[in-house]
Order: sequence, then C-alpha cells, then structure tokens
Amino acid sequence: MNIVPVPAVAGAFEITLRPIDDPRGYFMRTYDRGIFADHGLQTEWPQENQSSNRGAGILRGLHFQAPPHAETKLVRALAGAVQDVFVDIRRGSPTYGGVGIVELSADRHNAVYIPRGCAHAYLTLTDECVVAYKVDNVYAPEAEGGLIWNDPDLAIPWALEGAPVLSEKDGRWPRLKDLDSPFD
Repeated sequence: MNIVPVPAVAGAFEITLRPIDDPRGYFMRTYDRGIFADHGLQTEWPQENQSSNRGAGILRGLHFQAPPHAETKLVRALAGAVQDVFVDIRRGSPTYGGVGIVELSADRHNAVYIPRGCAHAYLTLTDECVVAYKVDNVYAPEAEGGLIWNDPDLAIPWALEGAPVLSEKDGRWPRLKDLDSPFD
C-alpha cells in the first residue's frame, strides 16, 4: 500500500493498492489495520456502504454528517471510474474551503481517505460504476448536510459534458459561504 497526502485537504490521503497478478487474475490487500495505524489513520469501520450507478455523468453529493455523527470515509471504485471530490468545511482548518480531487477506478486499484469535516461527492466517469466506502460512524439521517455541487466560489472542475444526473435534494444544498458549518 502506498499512502500519499492530498495537499488540498489536511488529513486526506490517496491510497494506492498493490495487486499481485498471475494467470488467474490478481489478489490484493484493500485494508490493513496495522498500516493504517502506523500512518495515524482511522482503523475502526462500523459501517460499509456500496452504491451502484448505471451510467456516466451521475453526481452524488456533496454530502456530510454533522457531529456527533461525522464520518471519516475510505472510498474505492469496485467497478468503473469516478471523479471523487471532497471539500474541507472545518472552519479552523488550514485548508478550509480546499477542494480535493482524486480519480478512483477499479483499474487503478486506488482509494481515498477523507477525514471528518469534509463534504464528499463523486461523479461517475464510466457506465456501470460501483463505489464502496467504509465509514467510522453509523449513518444518522437527522445529521445529514451538504453543499451545492456547482458552488461558483469552489469552482470544482467537474469532468462533465453538460449537466449531471442529480437527486432533487443534491440540487438544493447551500453554497459554502451560506453554510453554517457544524465543524470547528
């Protein structure tokens, strides 16, 4: 495993996995508690989620869970490729308002570690994407929050041609400047 910081957001890391190939296919370790602990990363994941996406151009997010239900996330593309985007909404952070972007793909065998206090989204770049993410807290609907995906102040360079496919809710989140962030 190679773990490299994502400079735009303090505490975020891209993790590149190392598959061992042979004529049958490959085998790889996708998580190692000892390696994560050695890097000071979260090692307890009480919930894991998976999302199936049936086409390119689907955008899910930017979502977060407010304290005390805030989540650290470990995100991977199990099939296809996604543009994974996360925004630091921790008011006291040196990277507040910073936008991290990592392309995740099943072919690249990579993951992204996103700390608590970030709004998270992904955009499908291929058809038939499957995304899995471990979280260090159990989902609480009453703690759900988000940012609008096309906030002009964030100027996220989405890999889009035209408008994304969004949920109605994801089209109504506030801009960062209008968010009363629950994170210090």
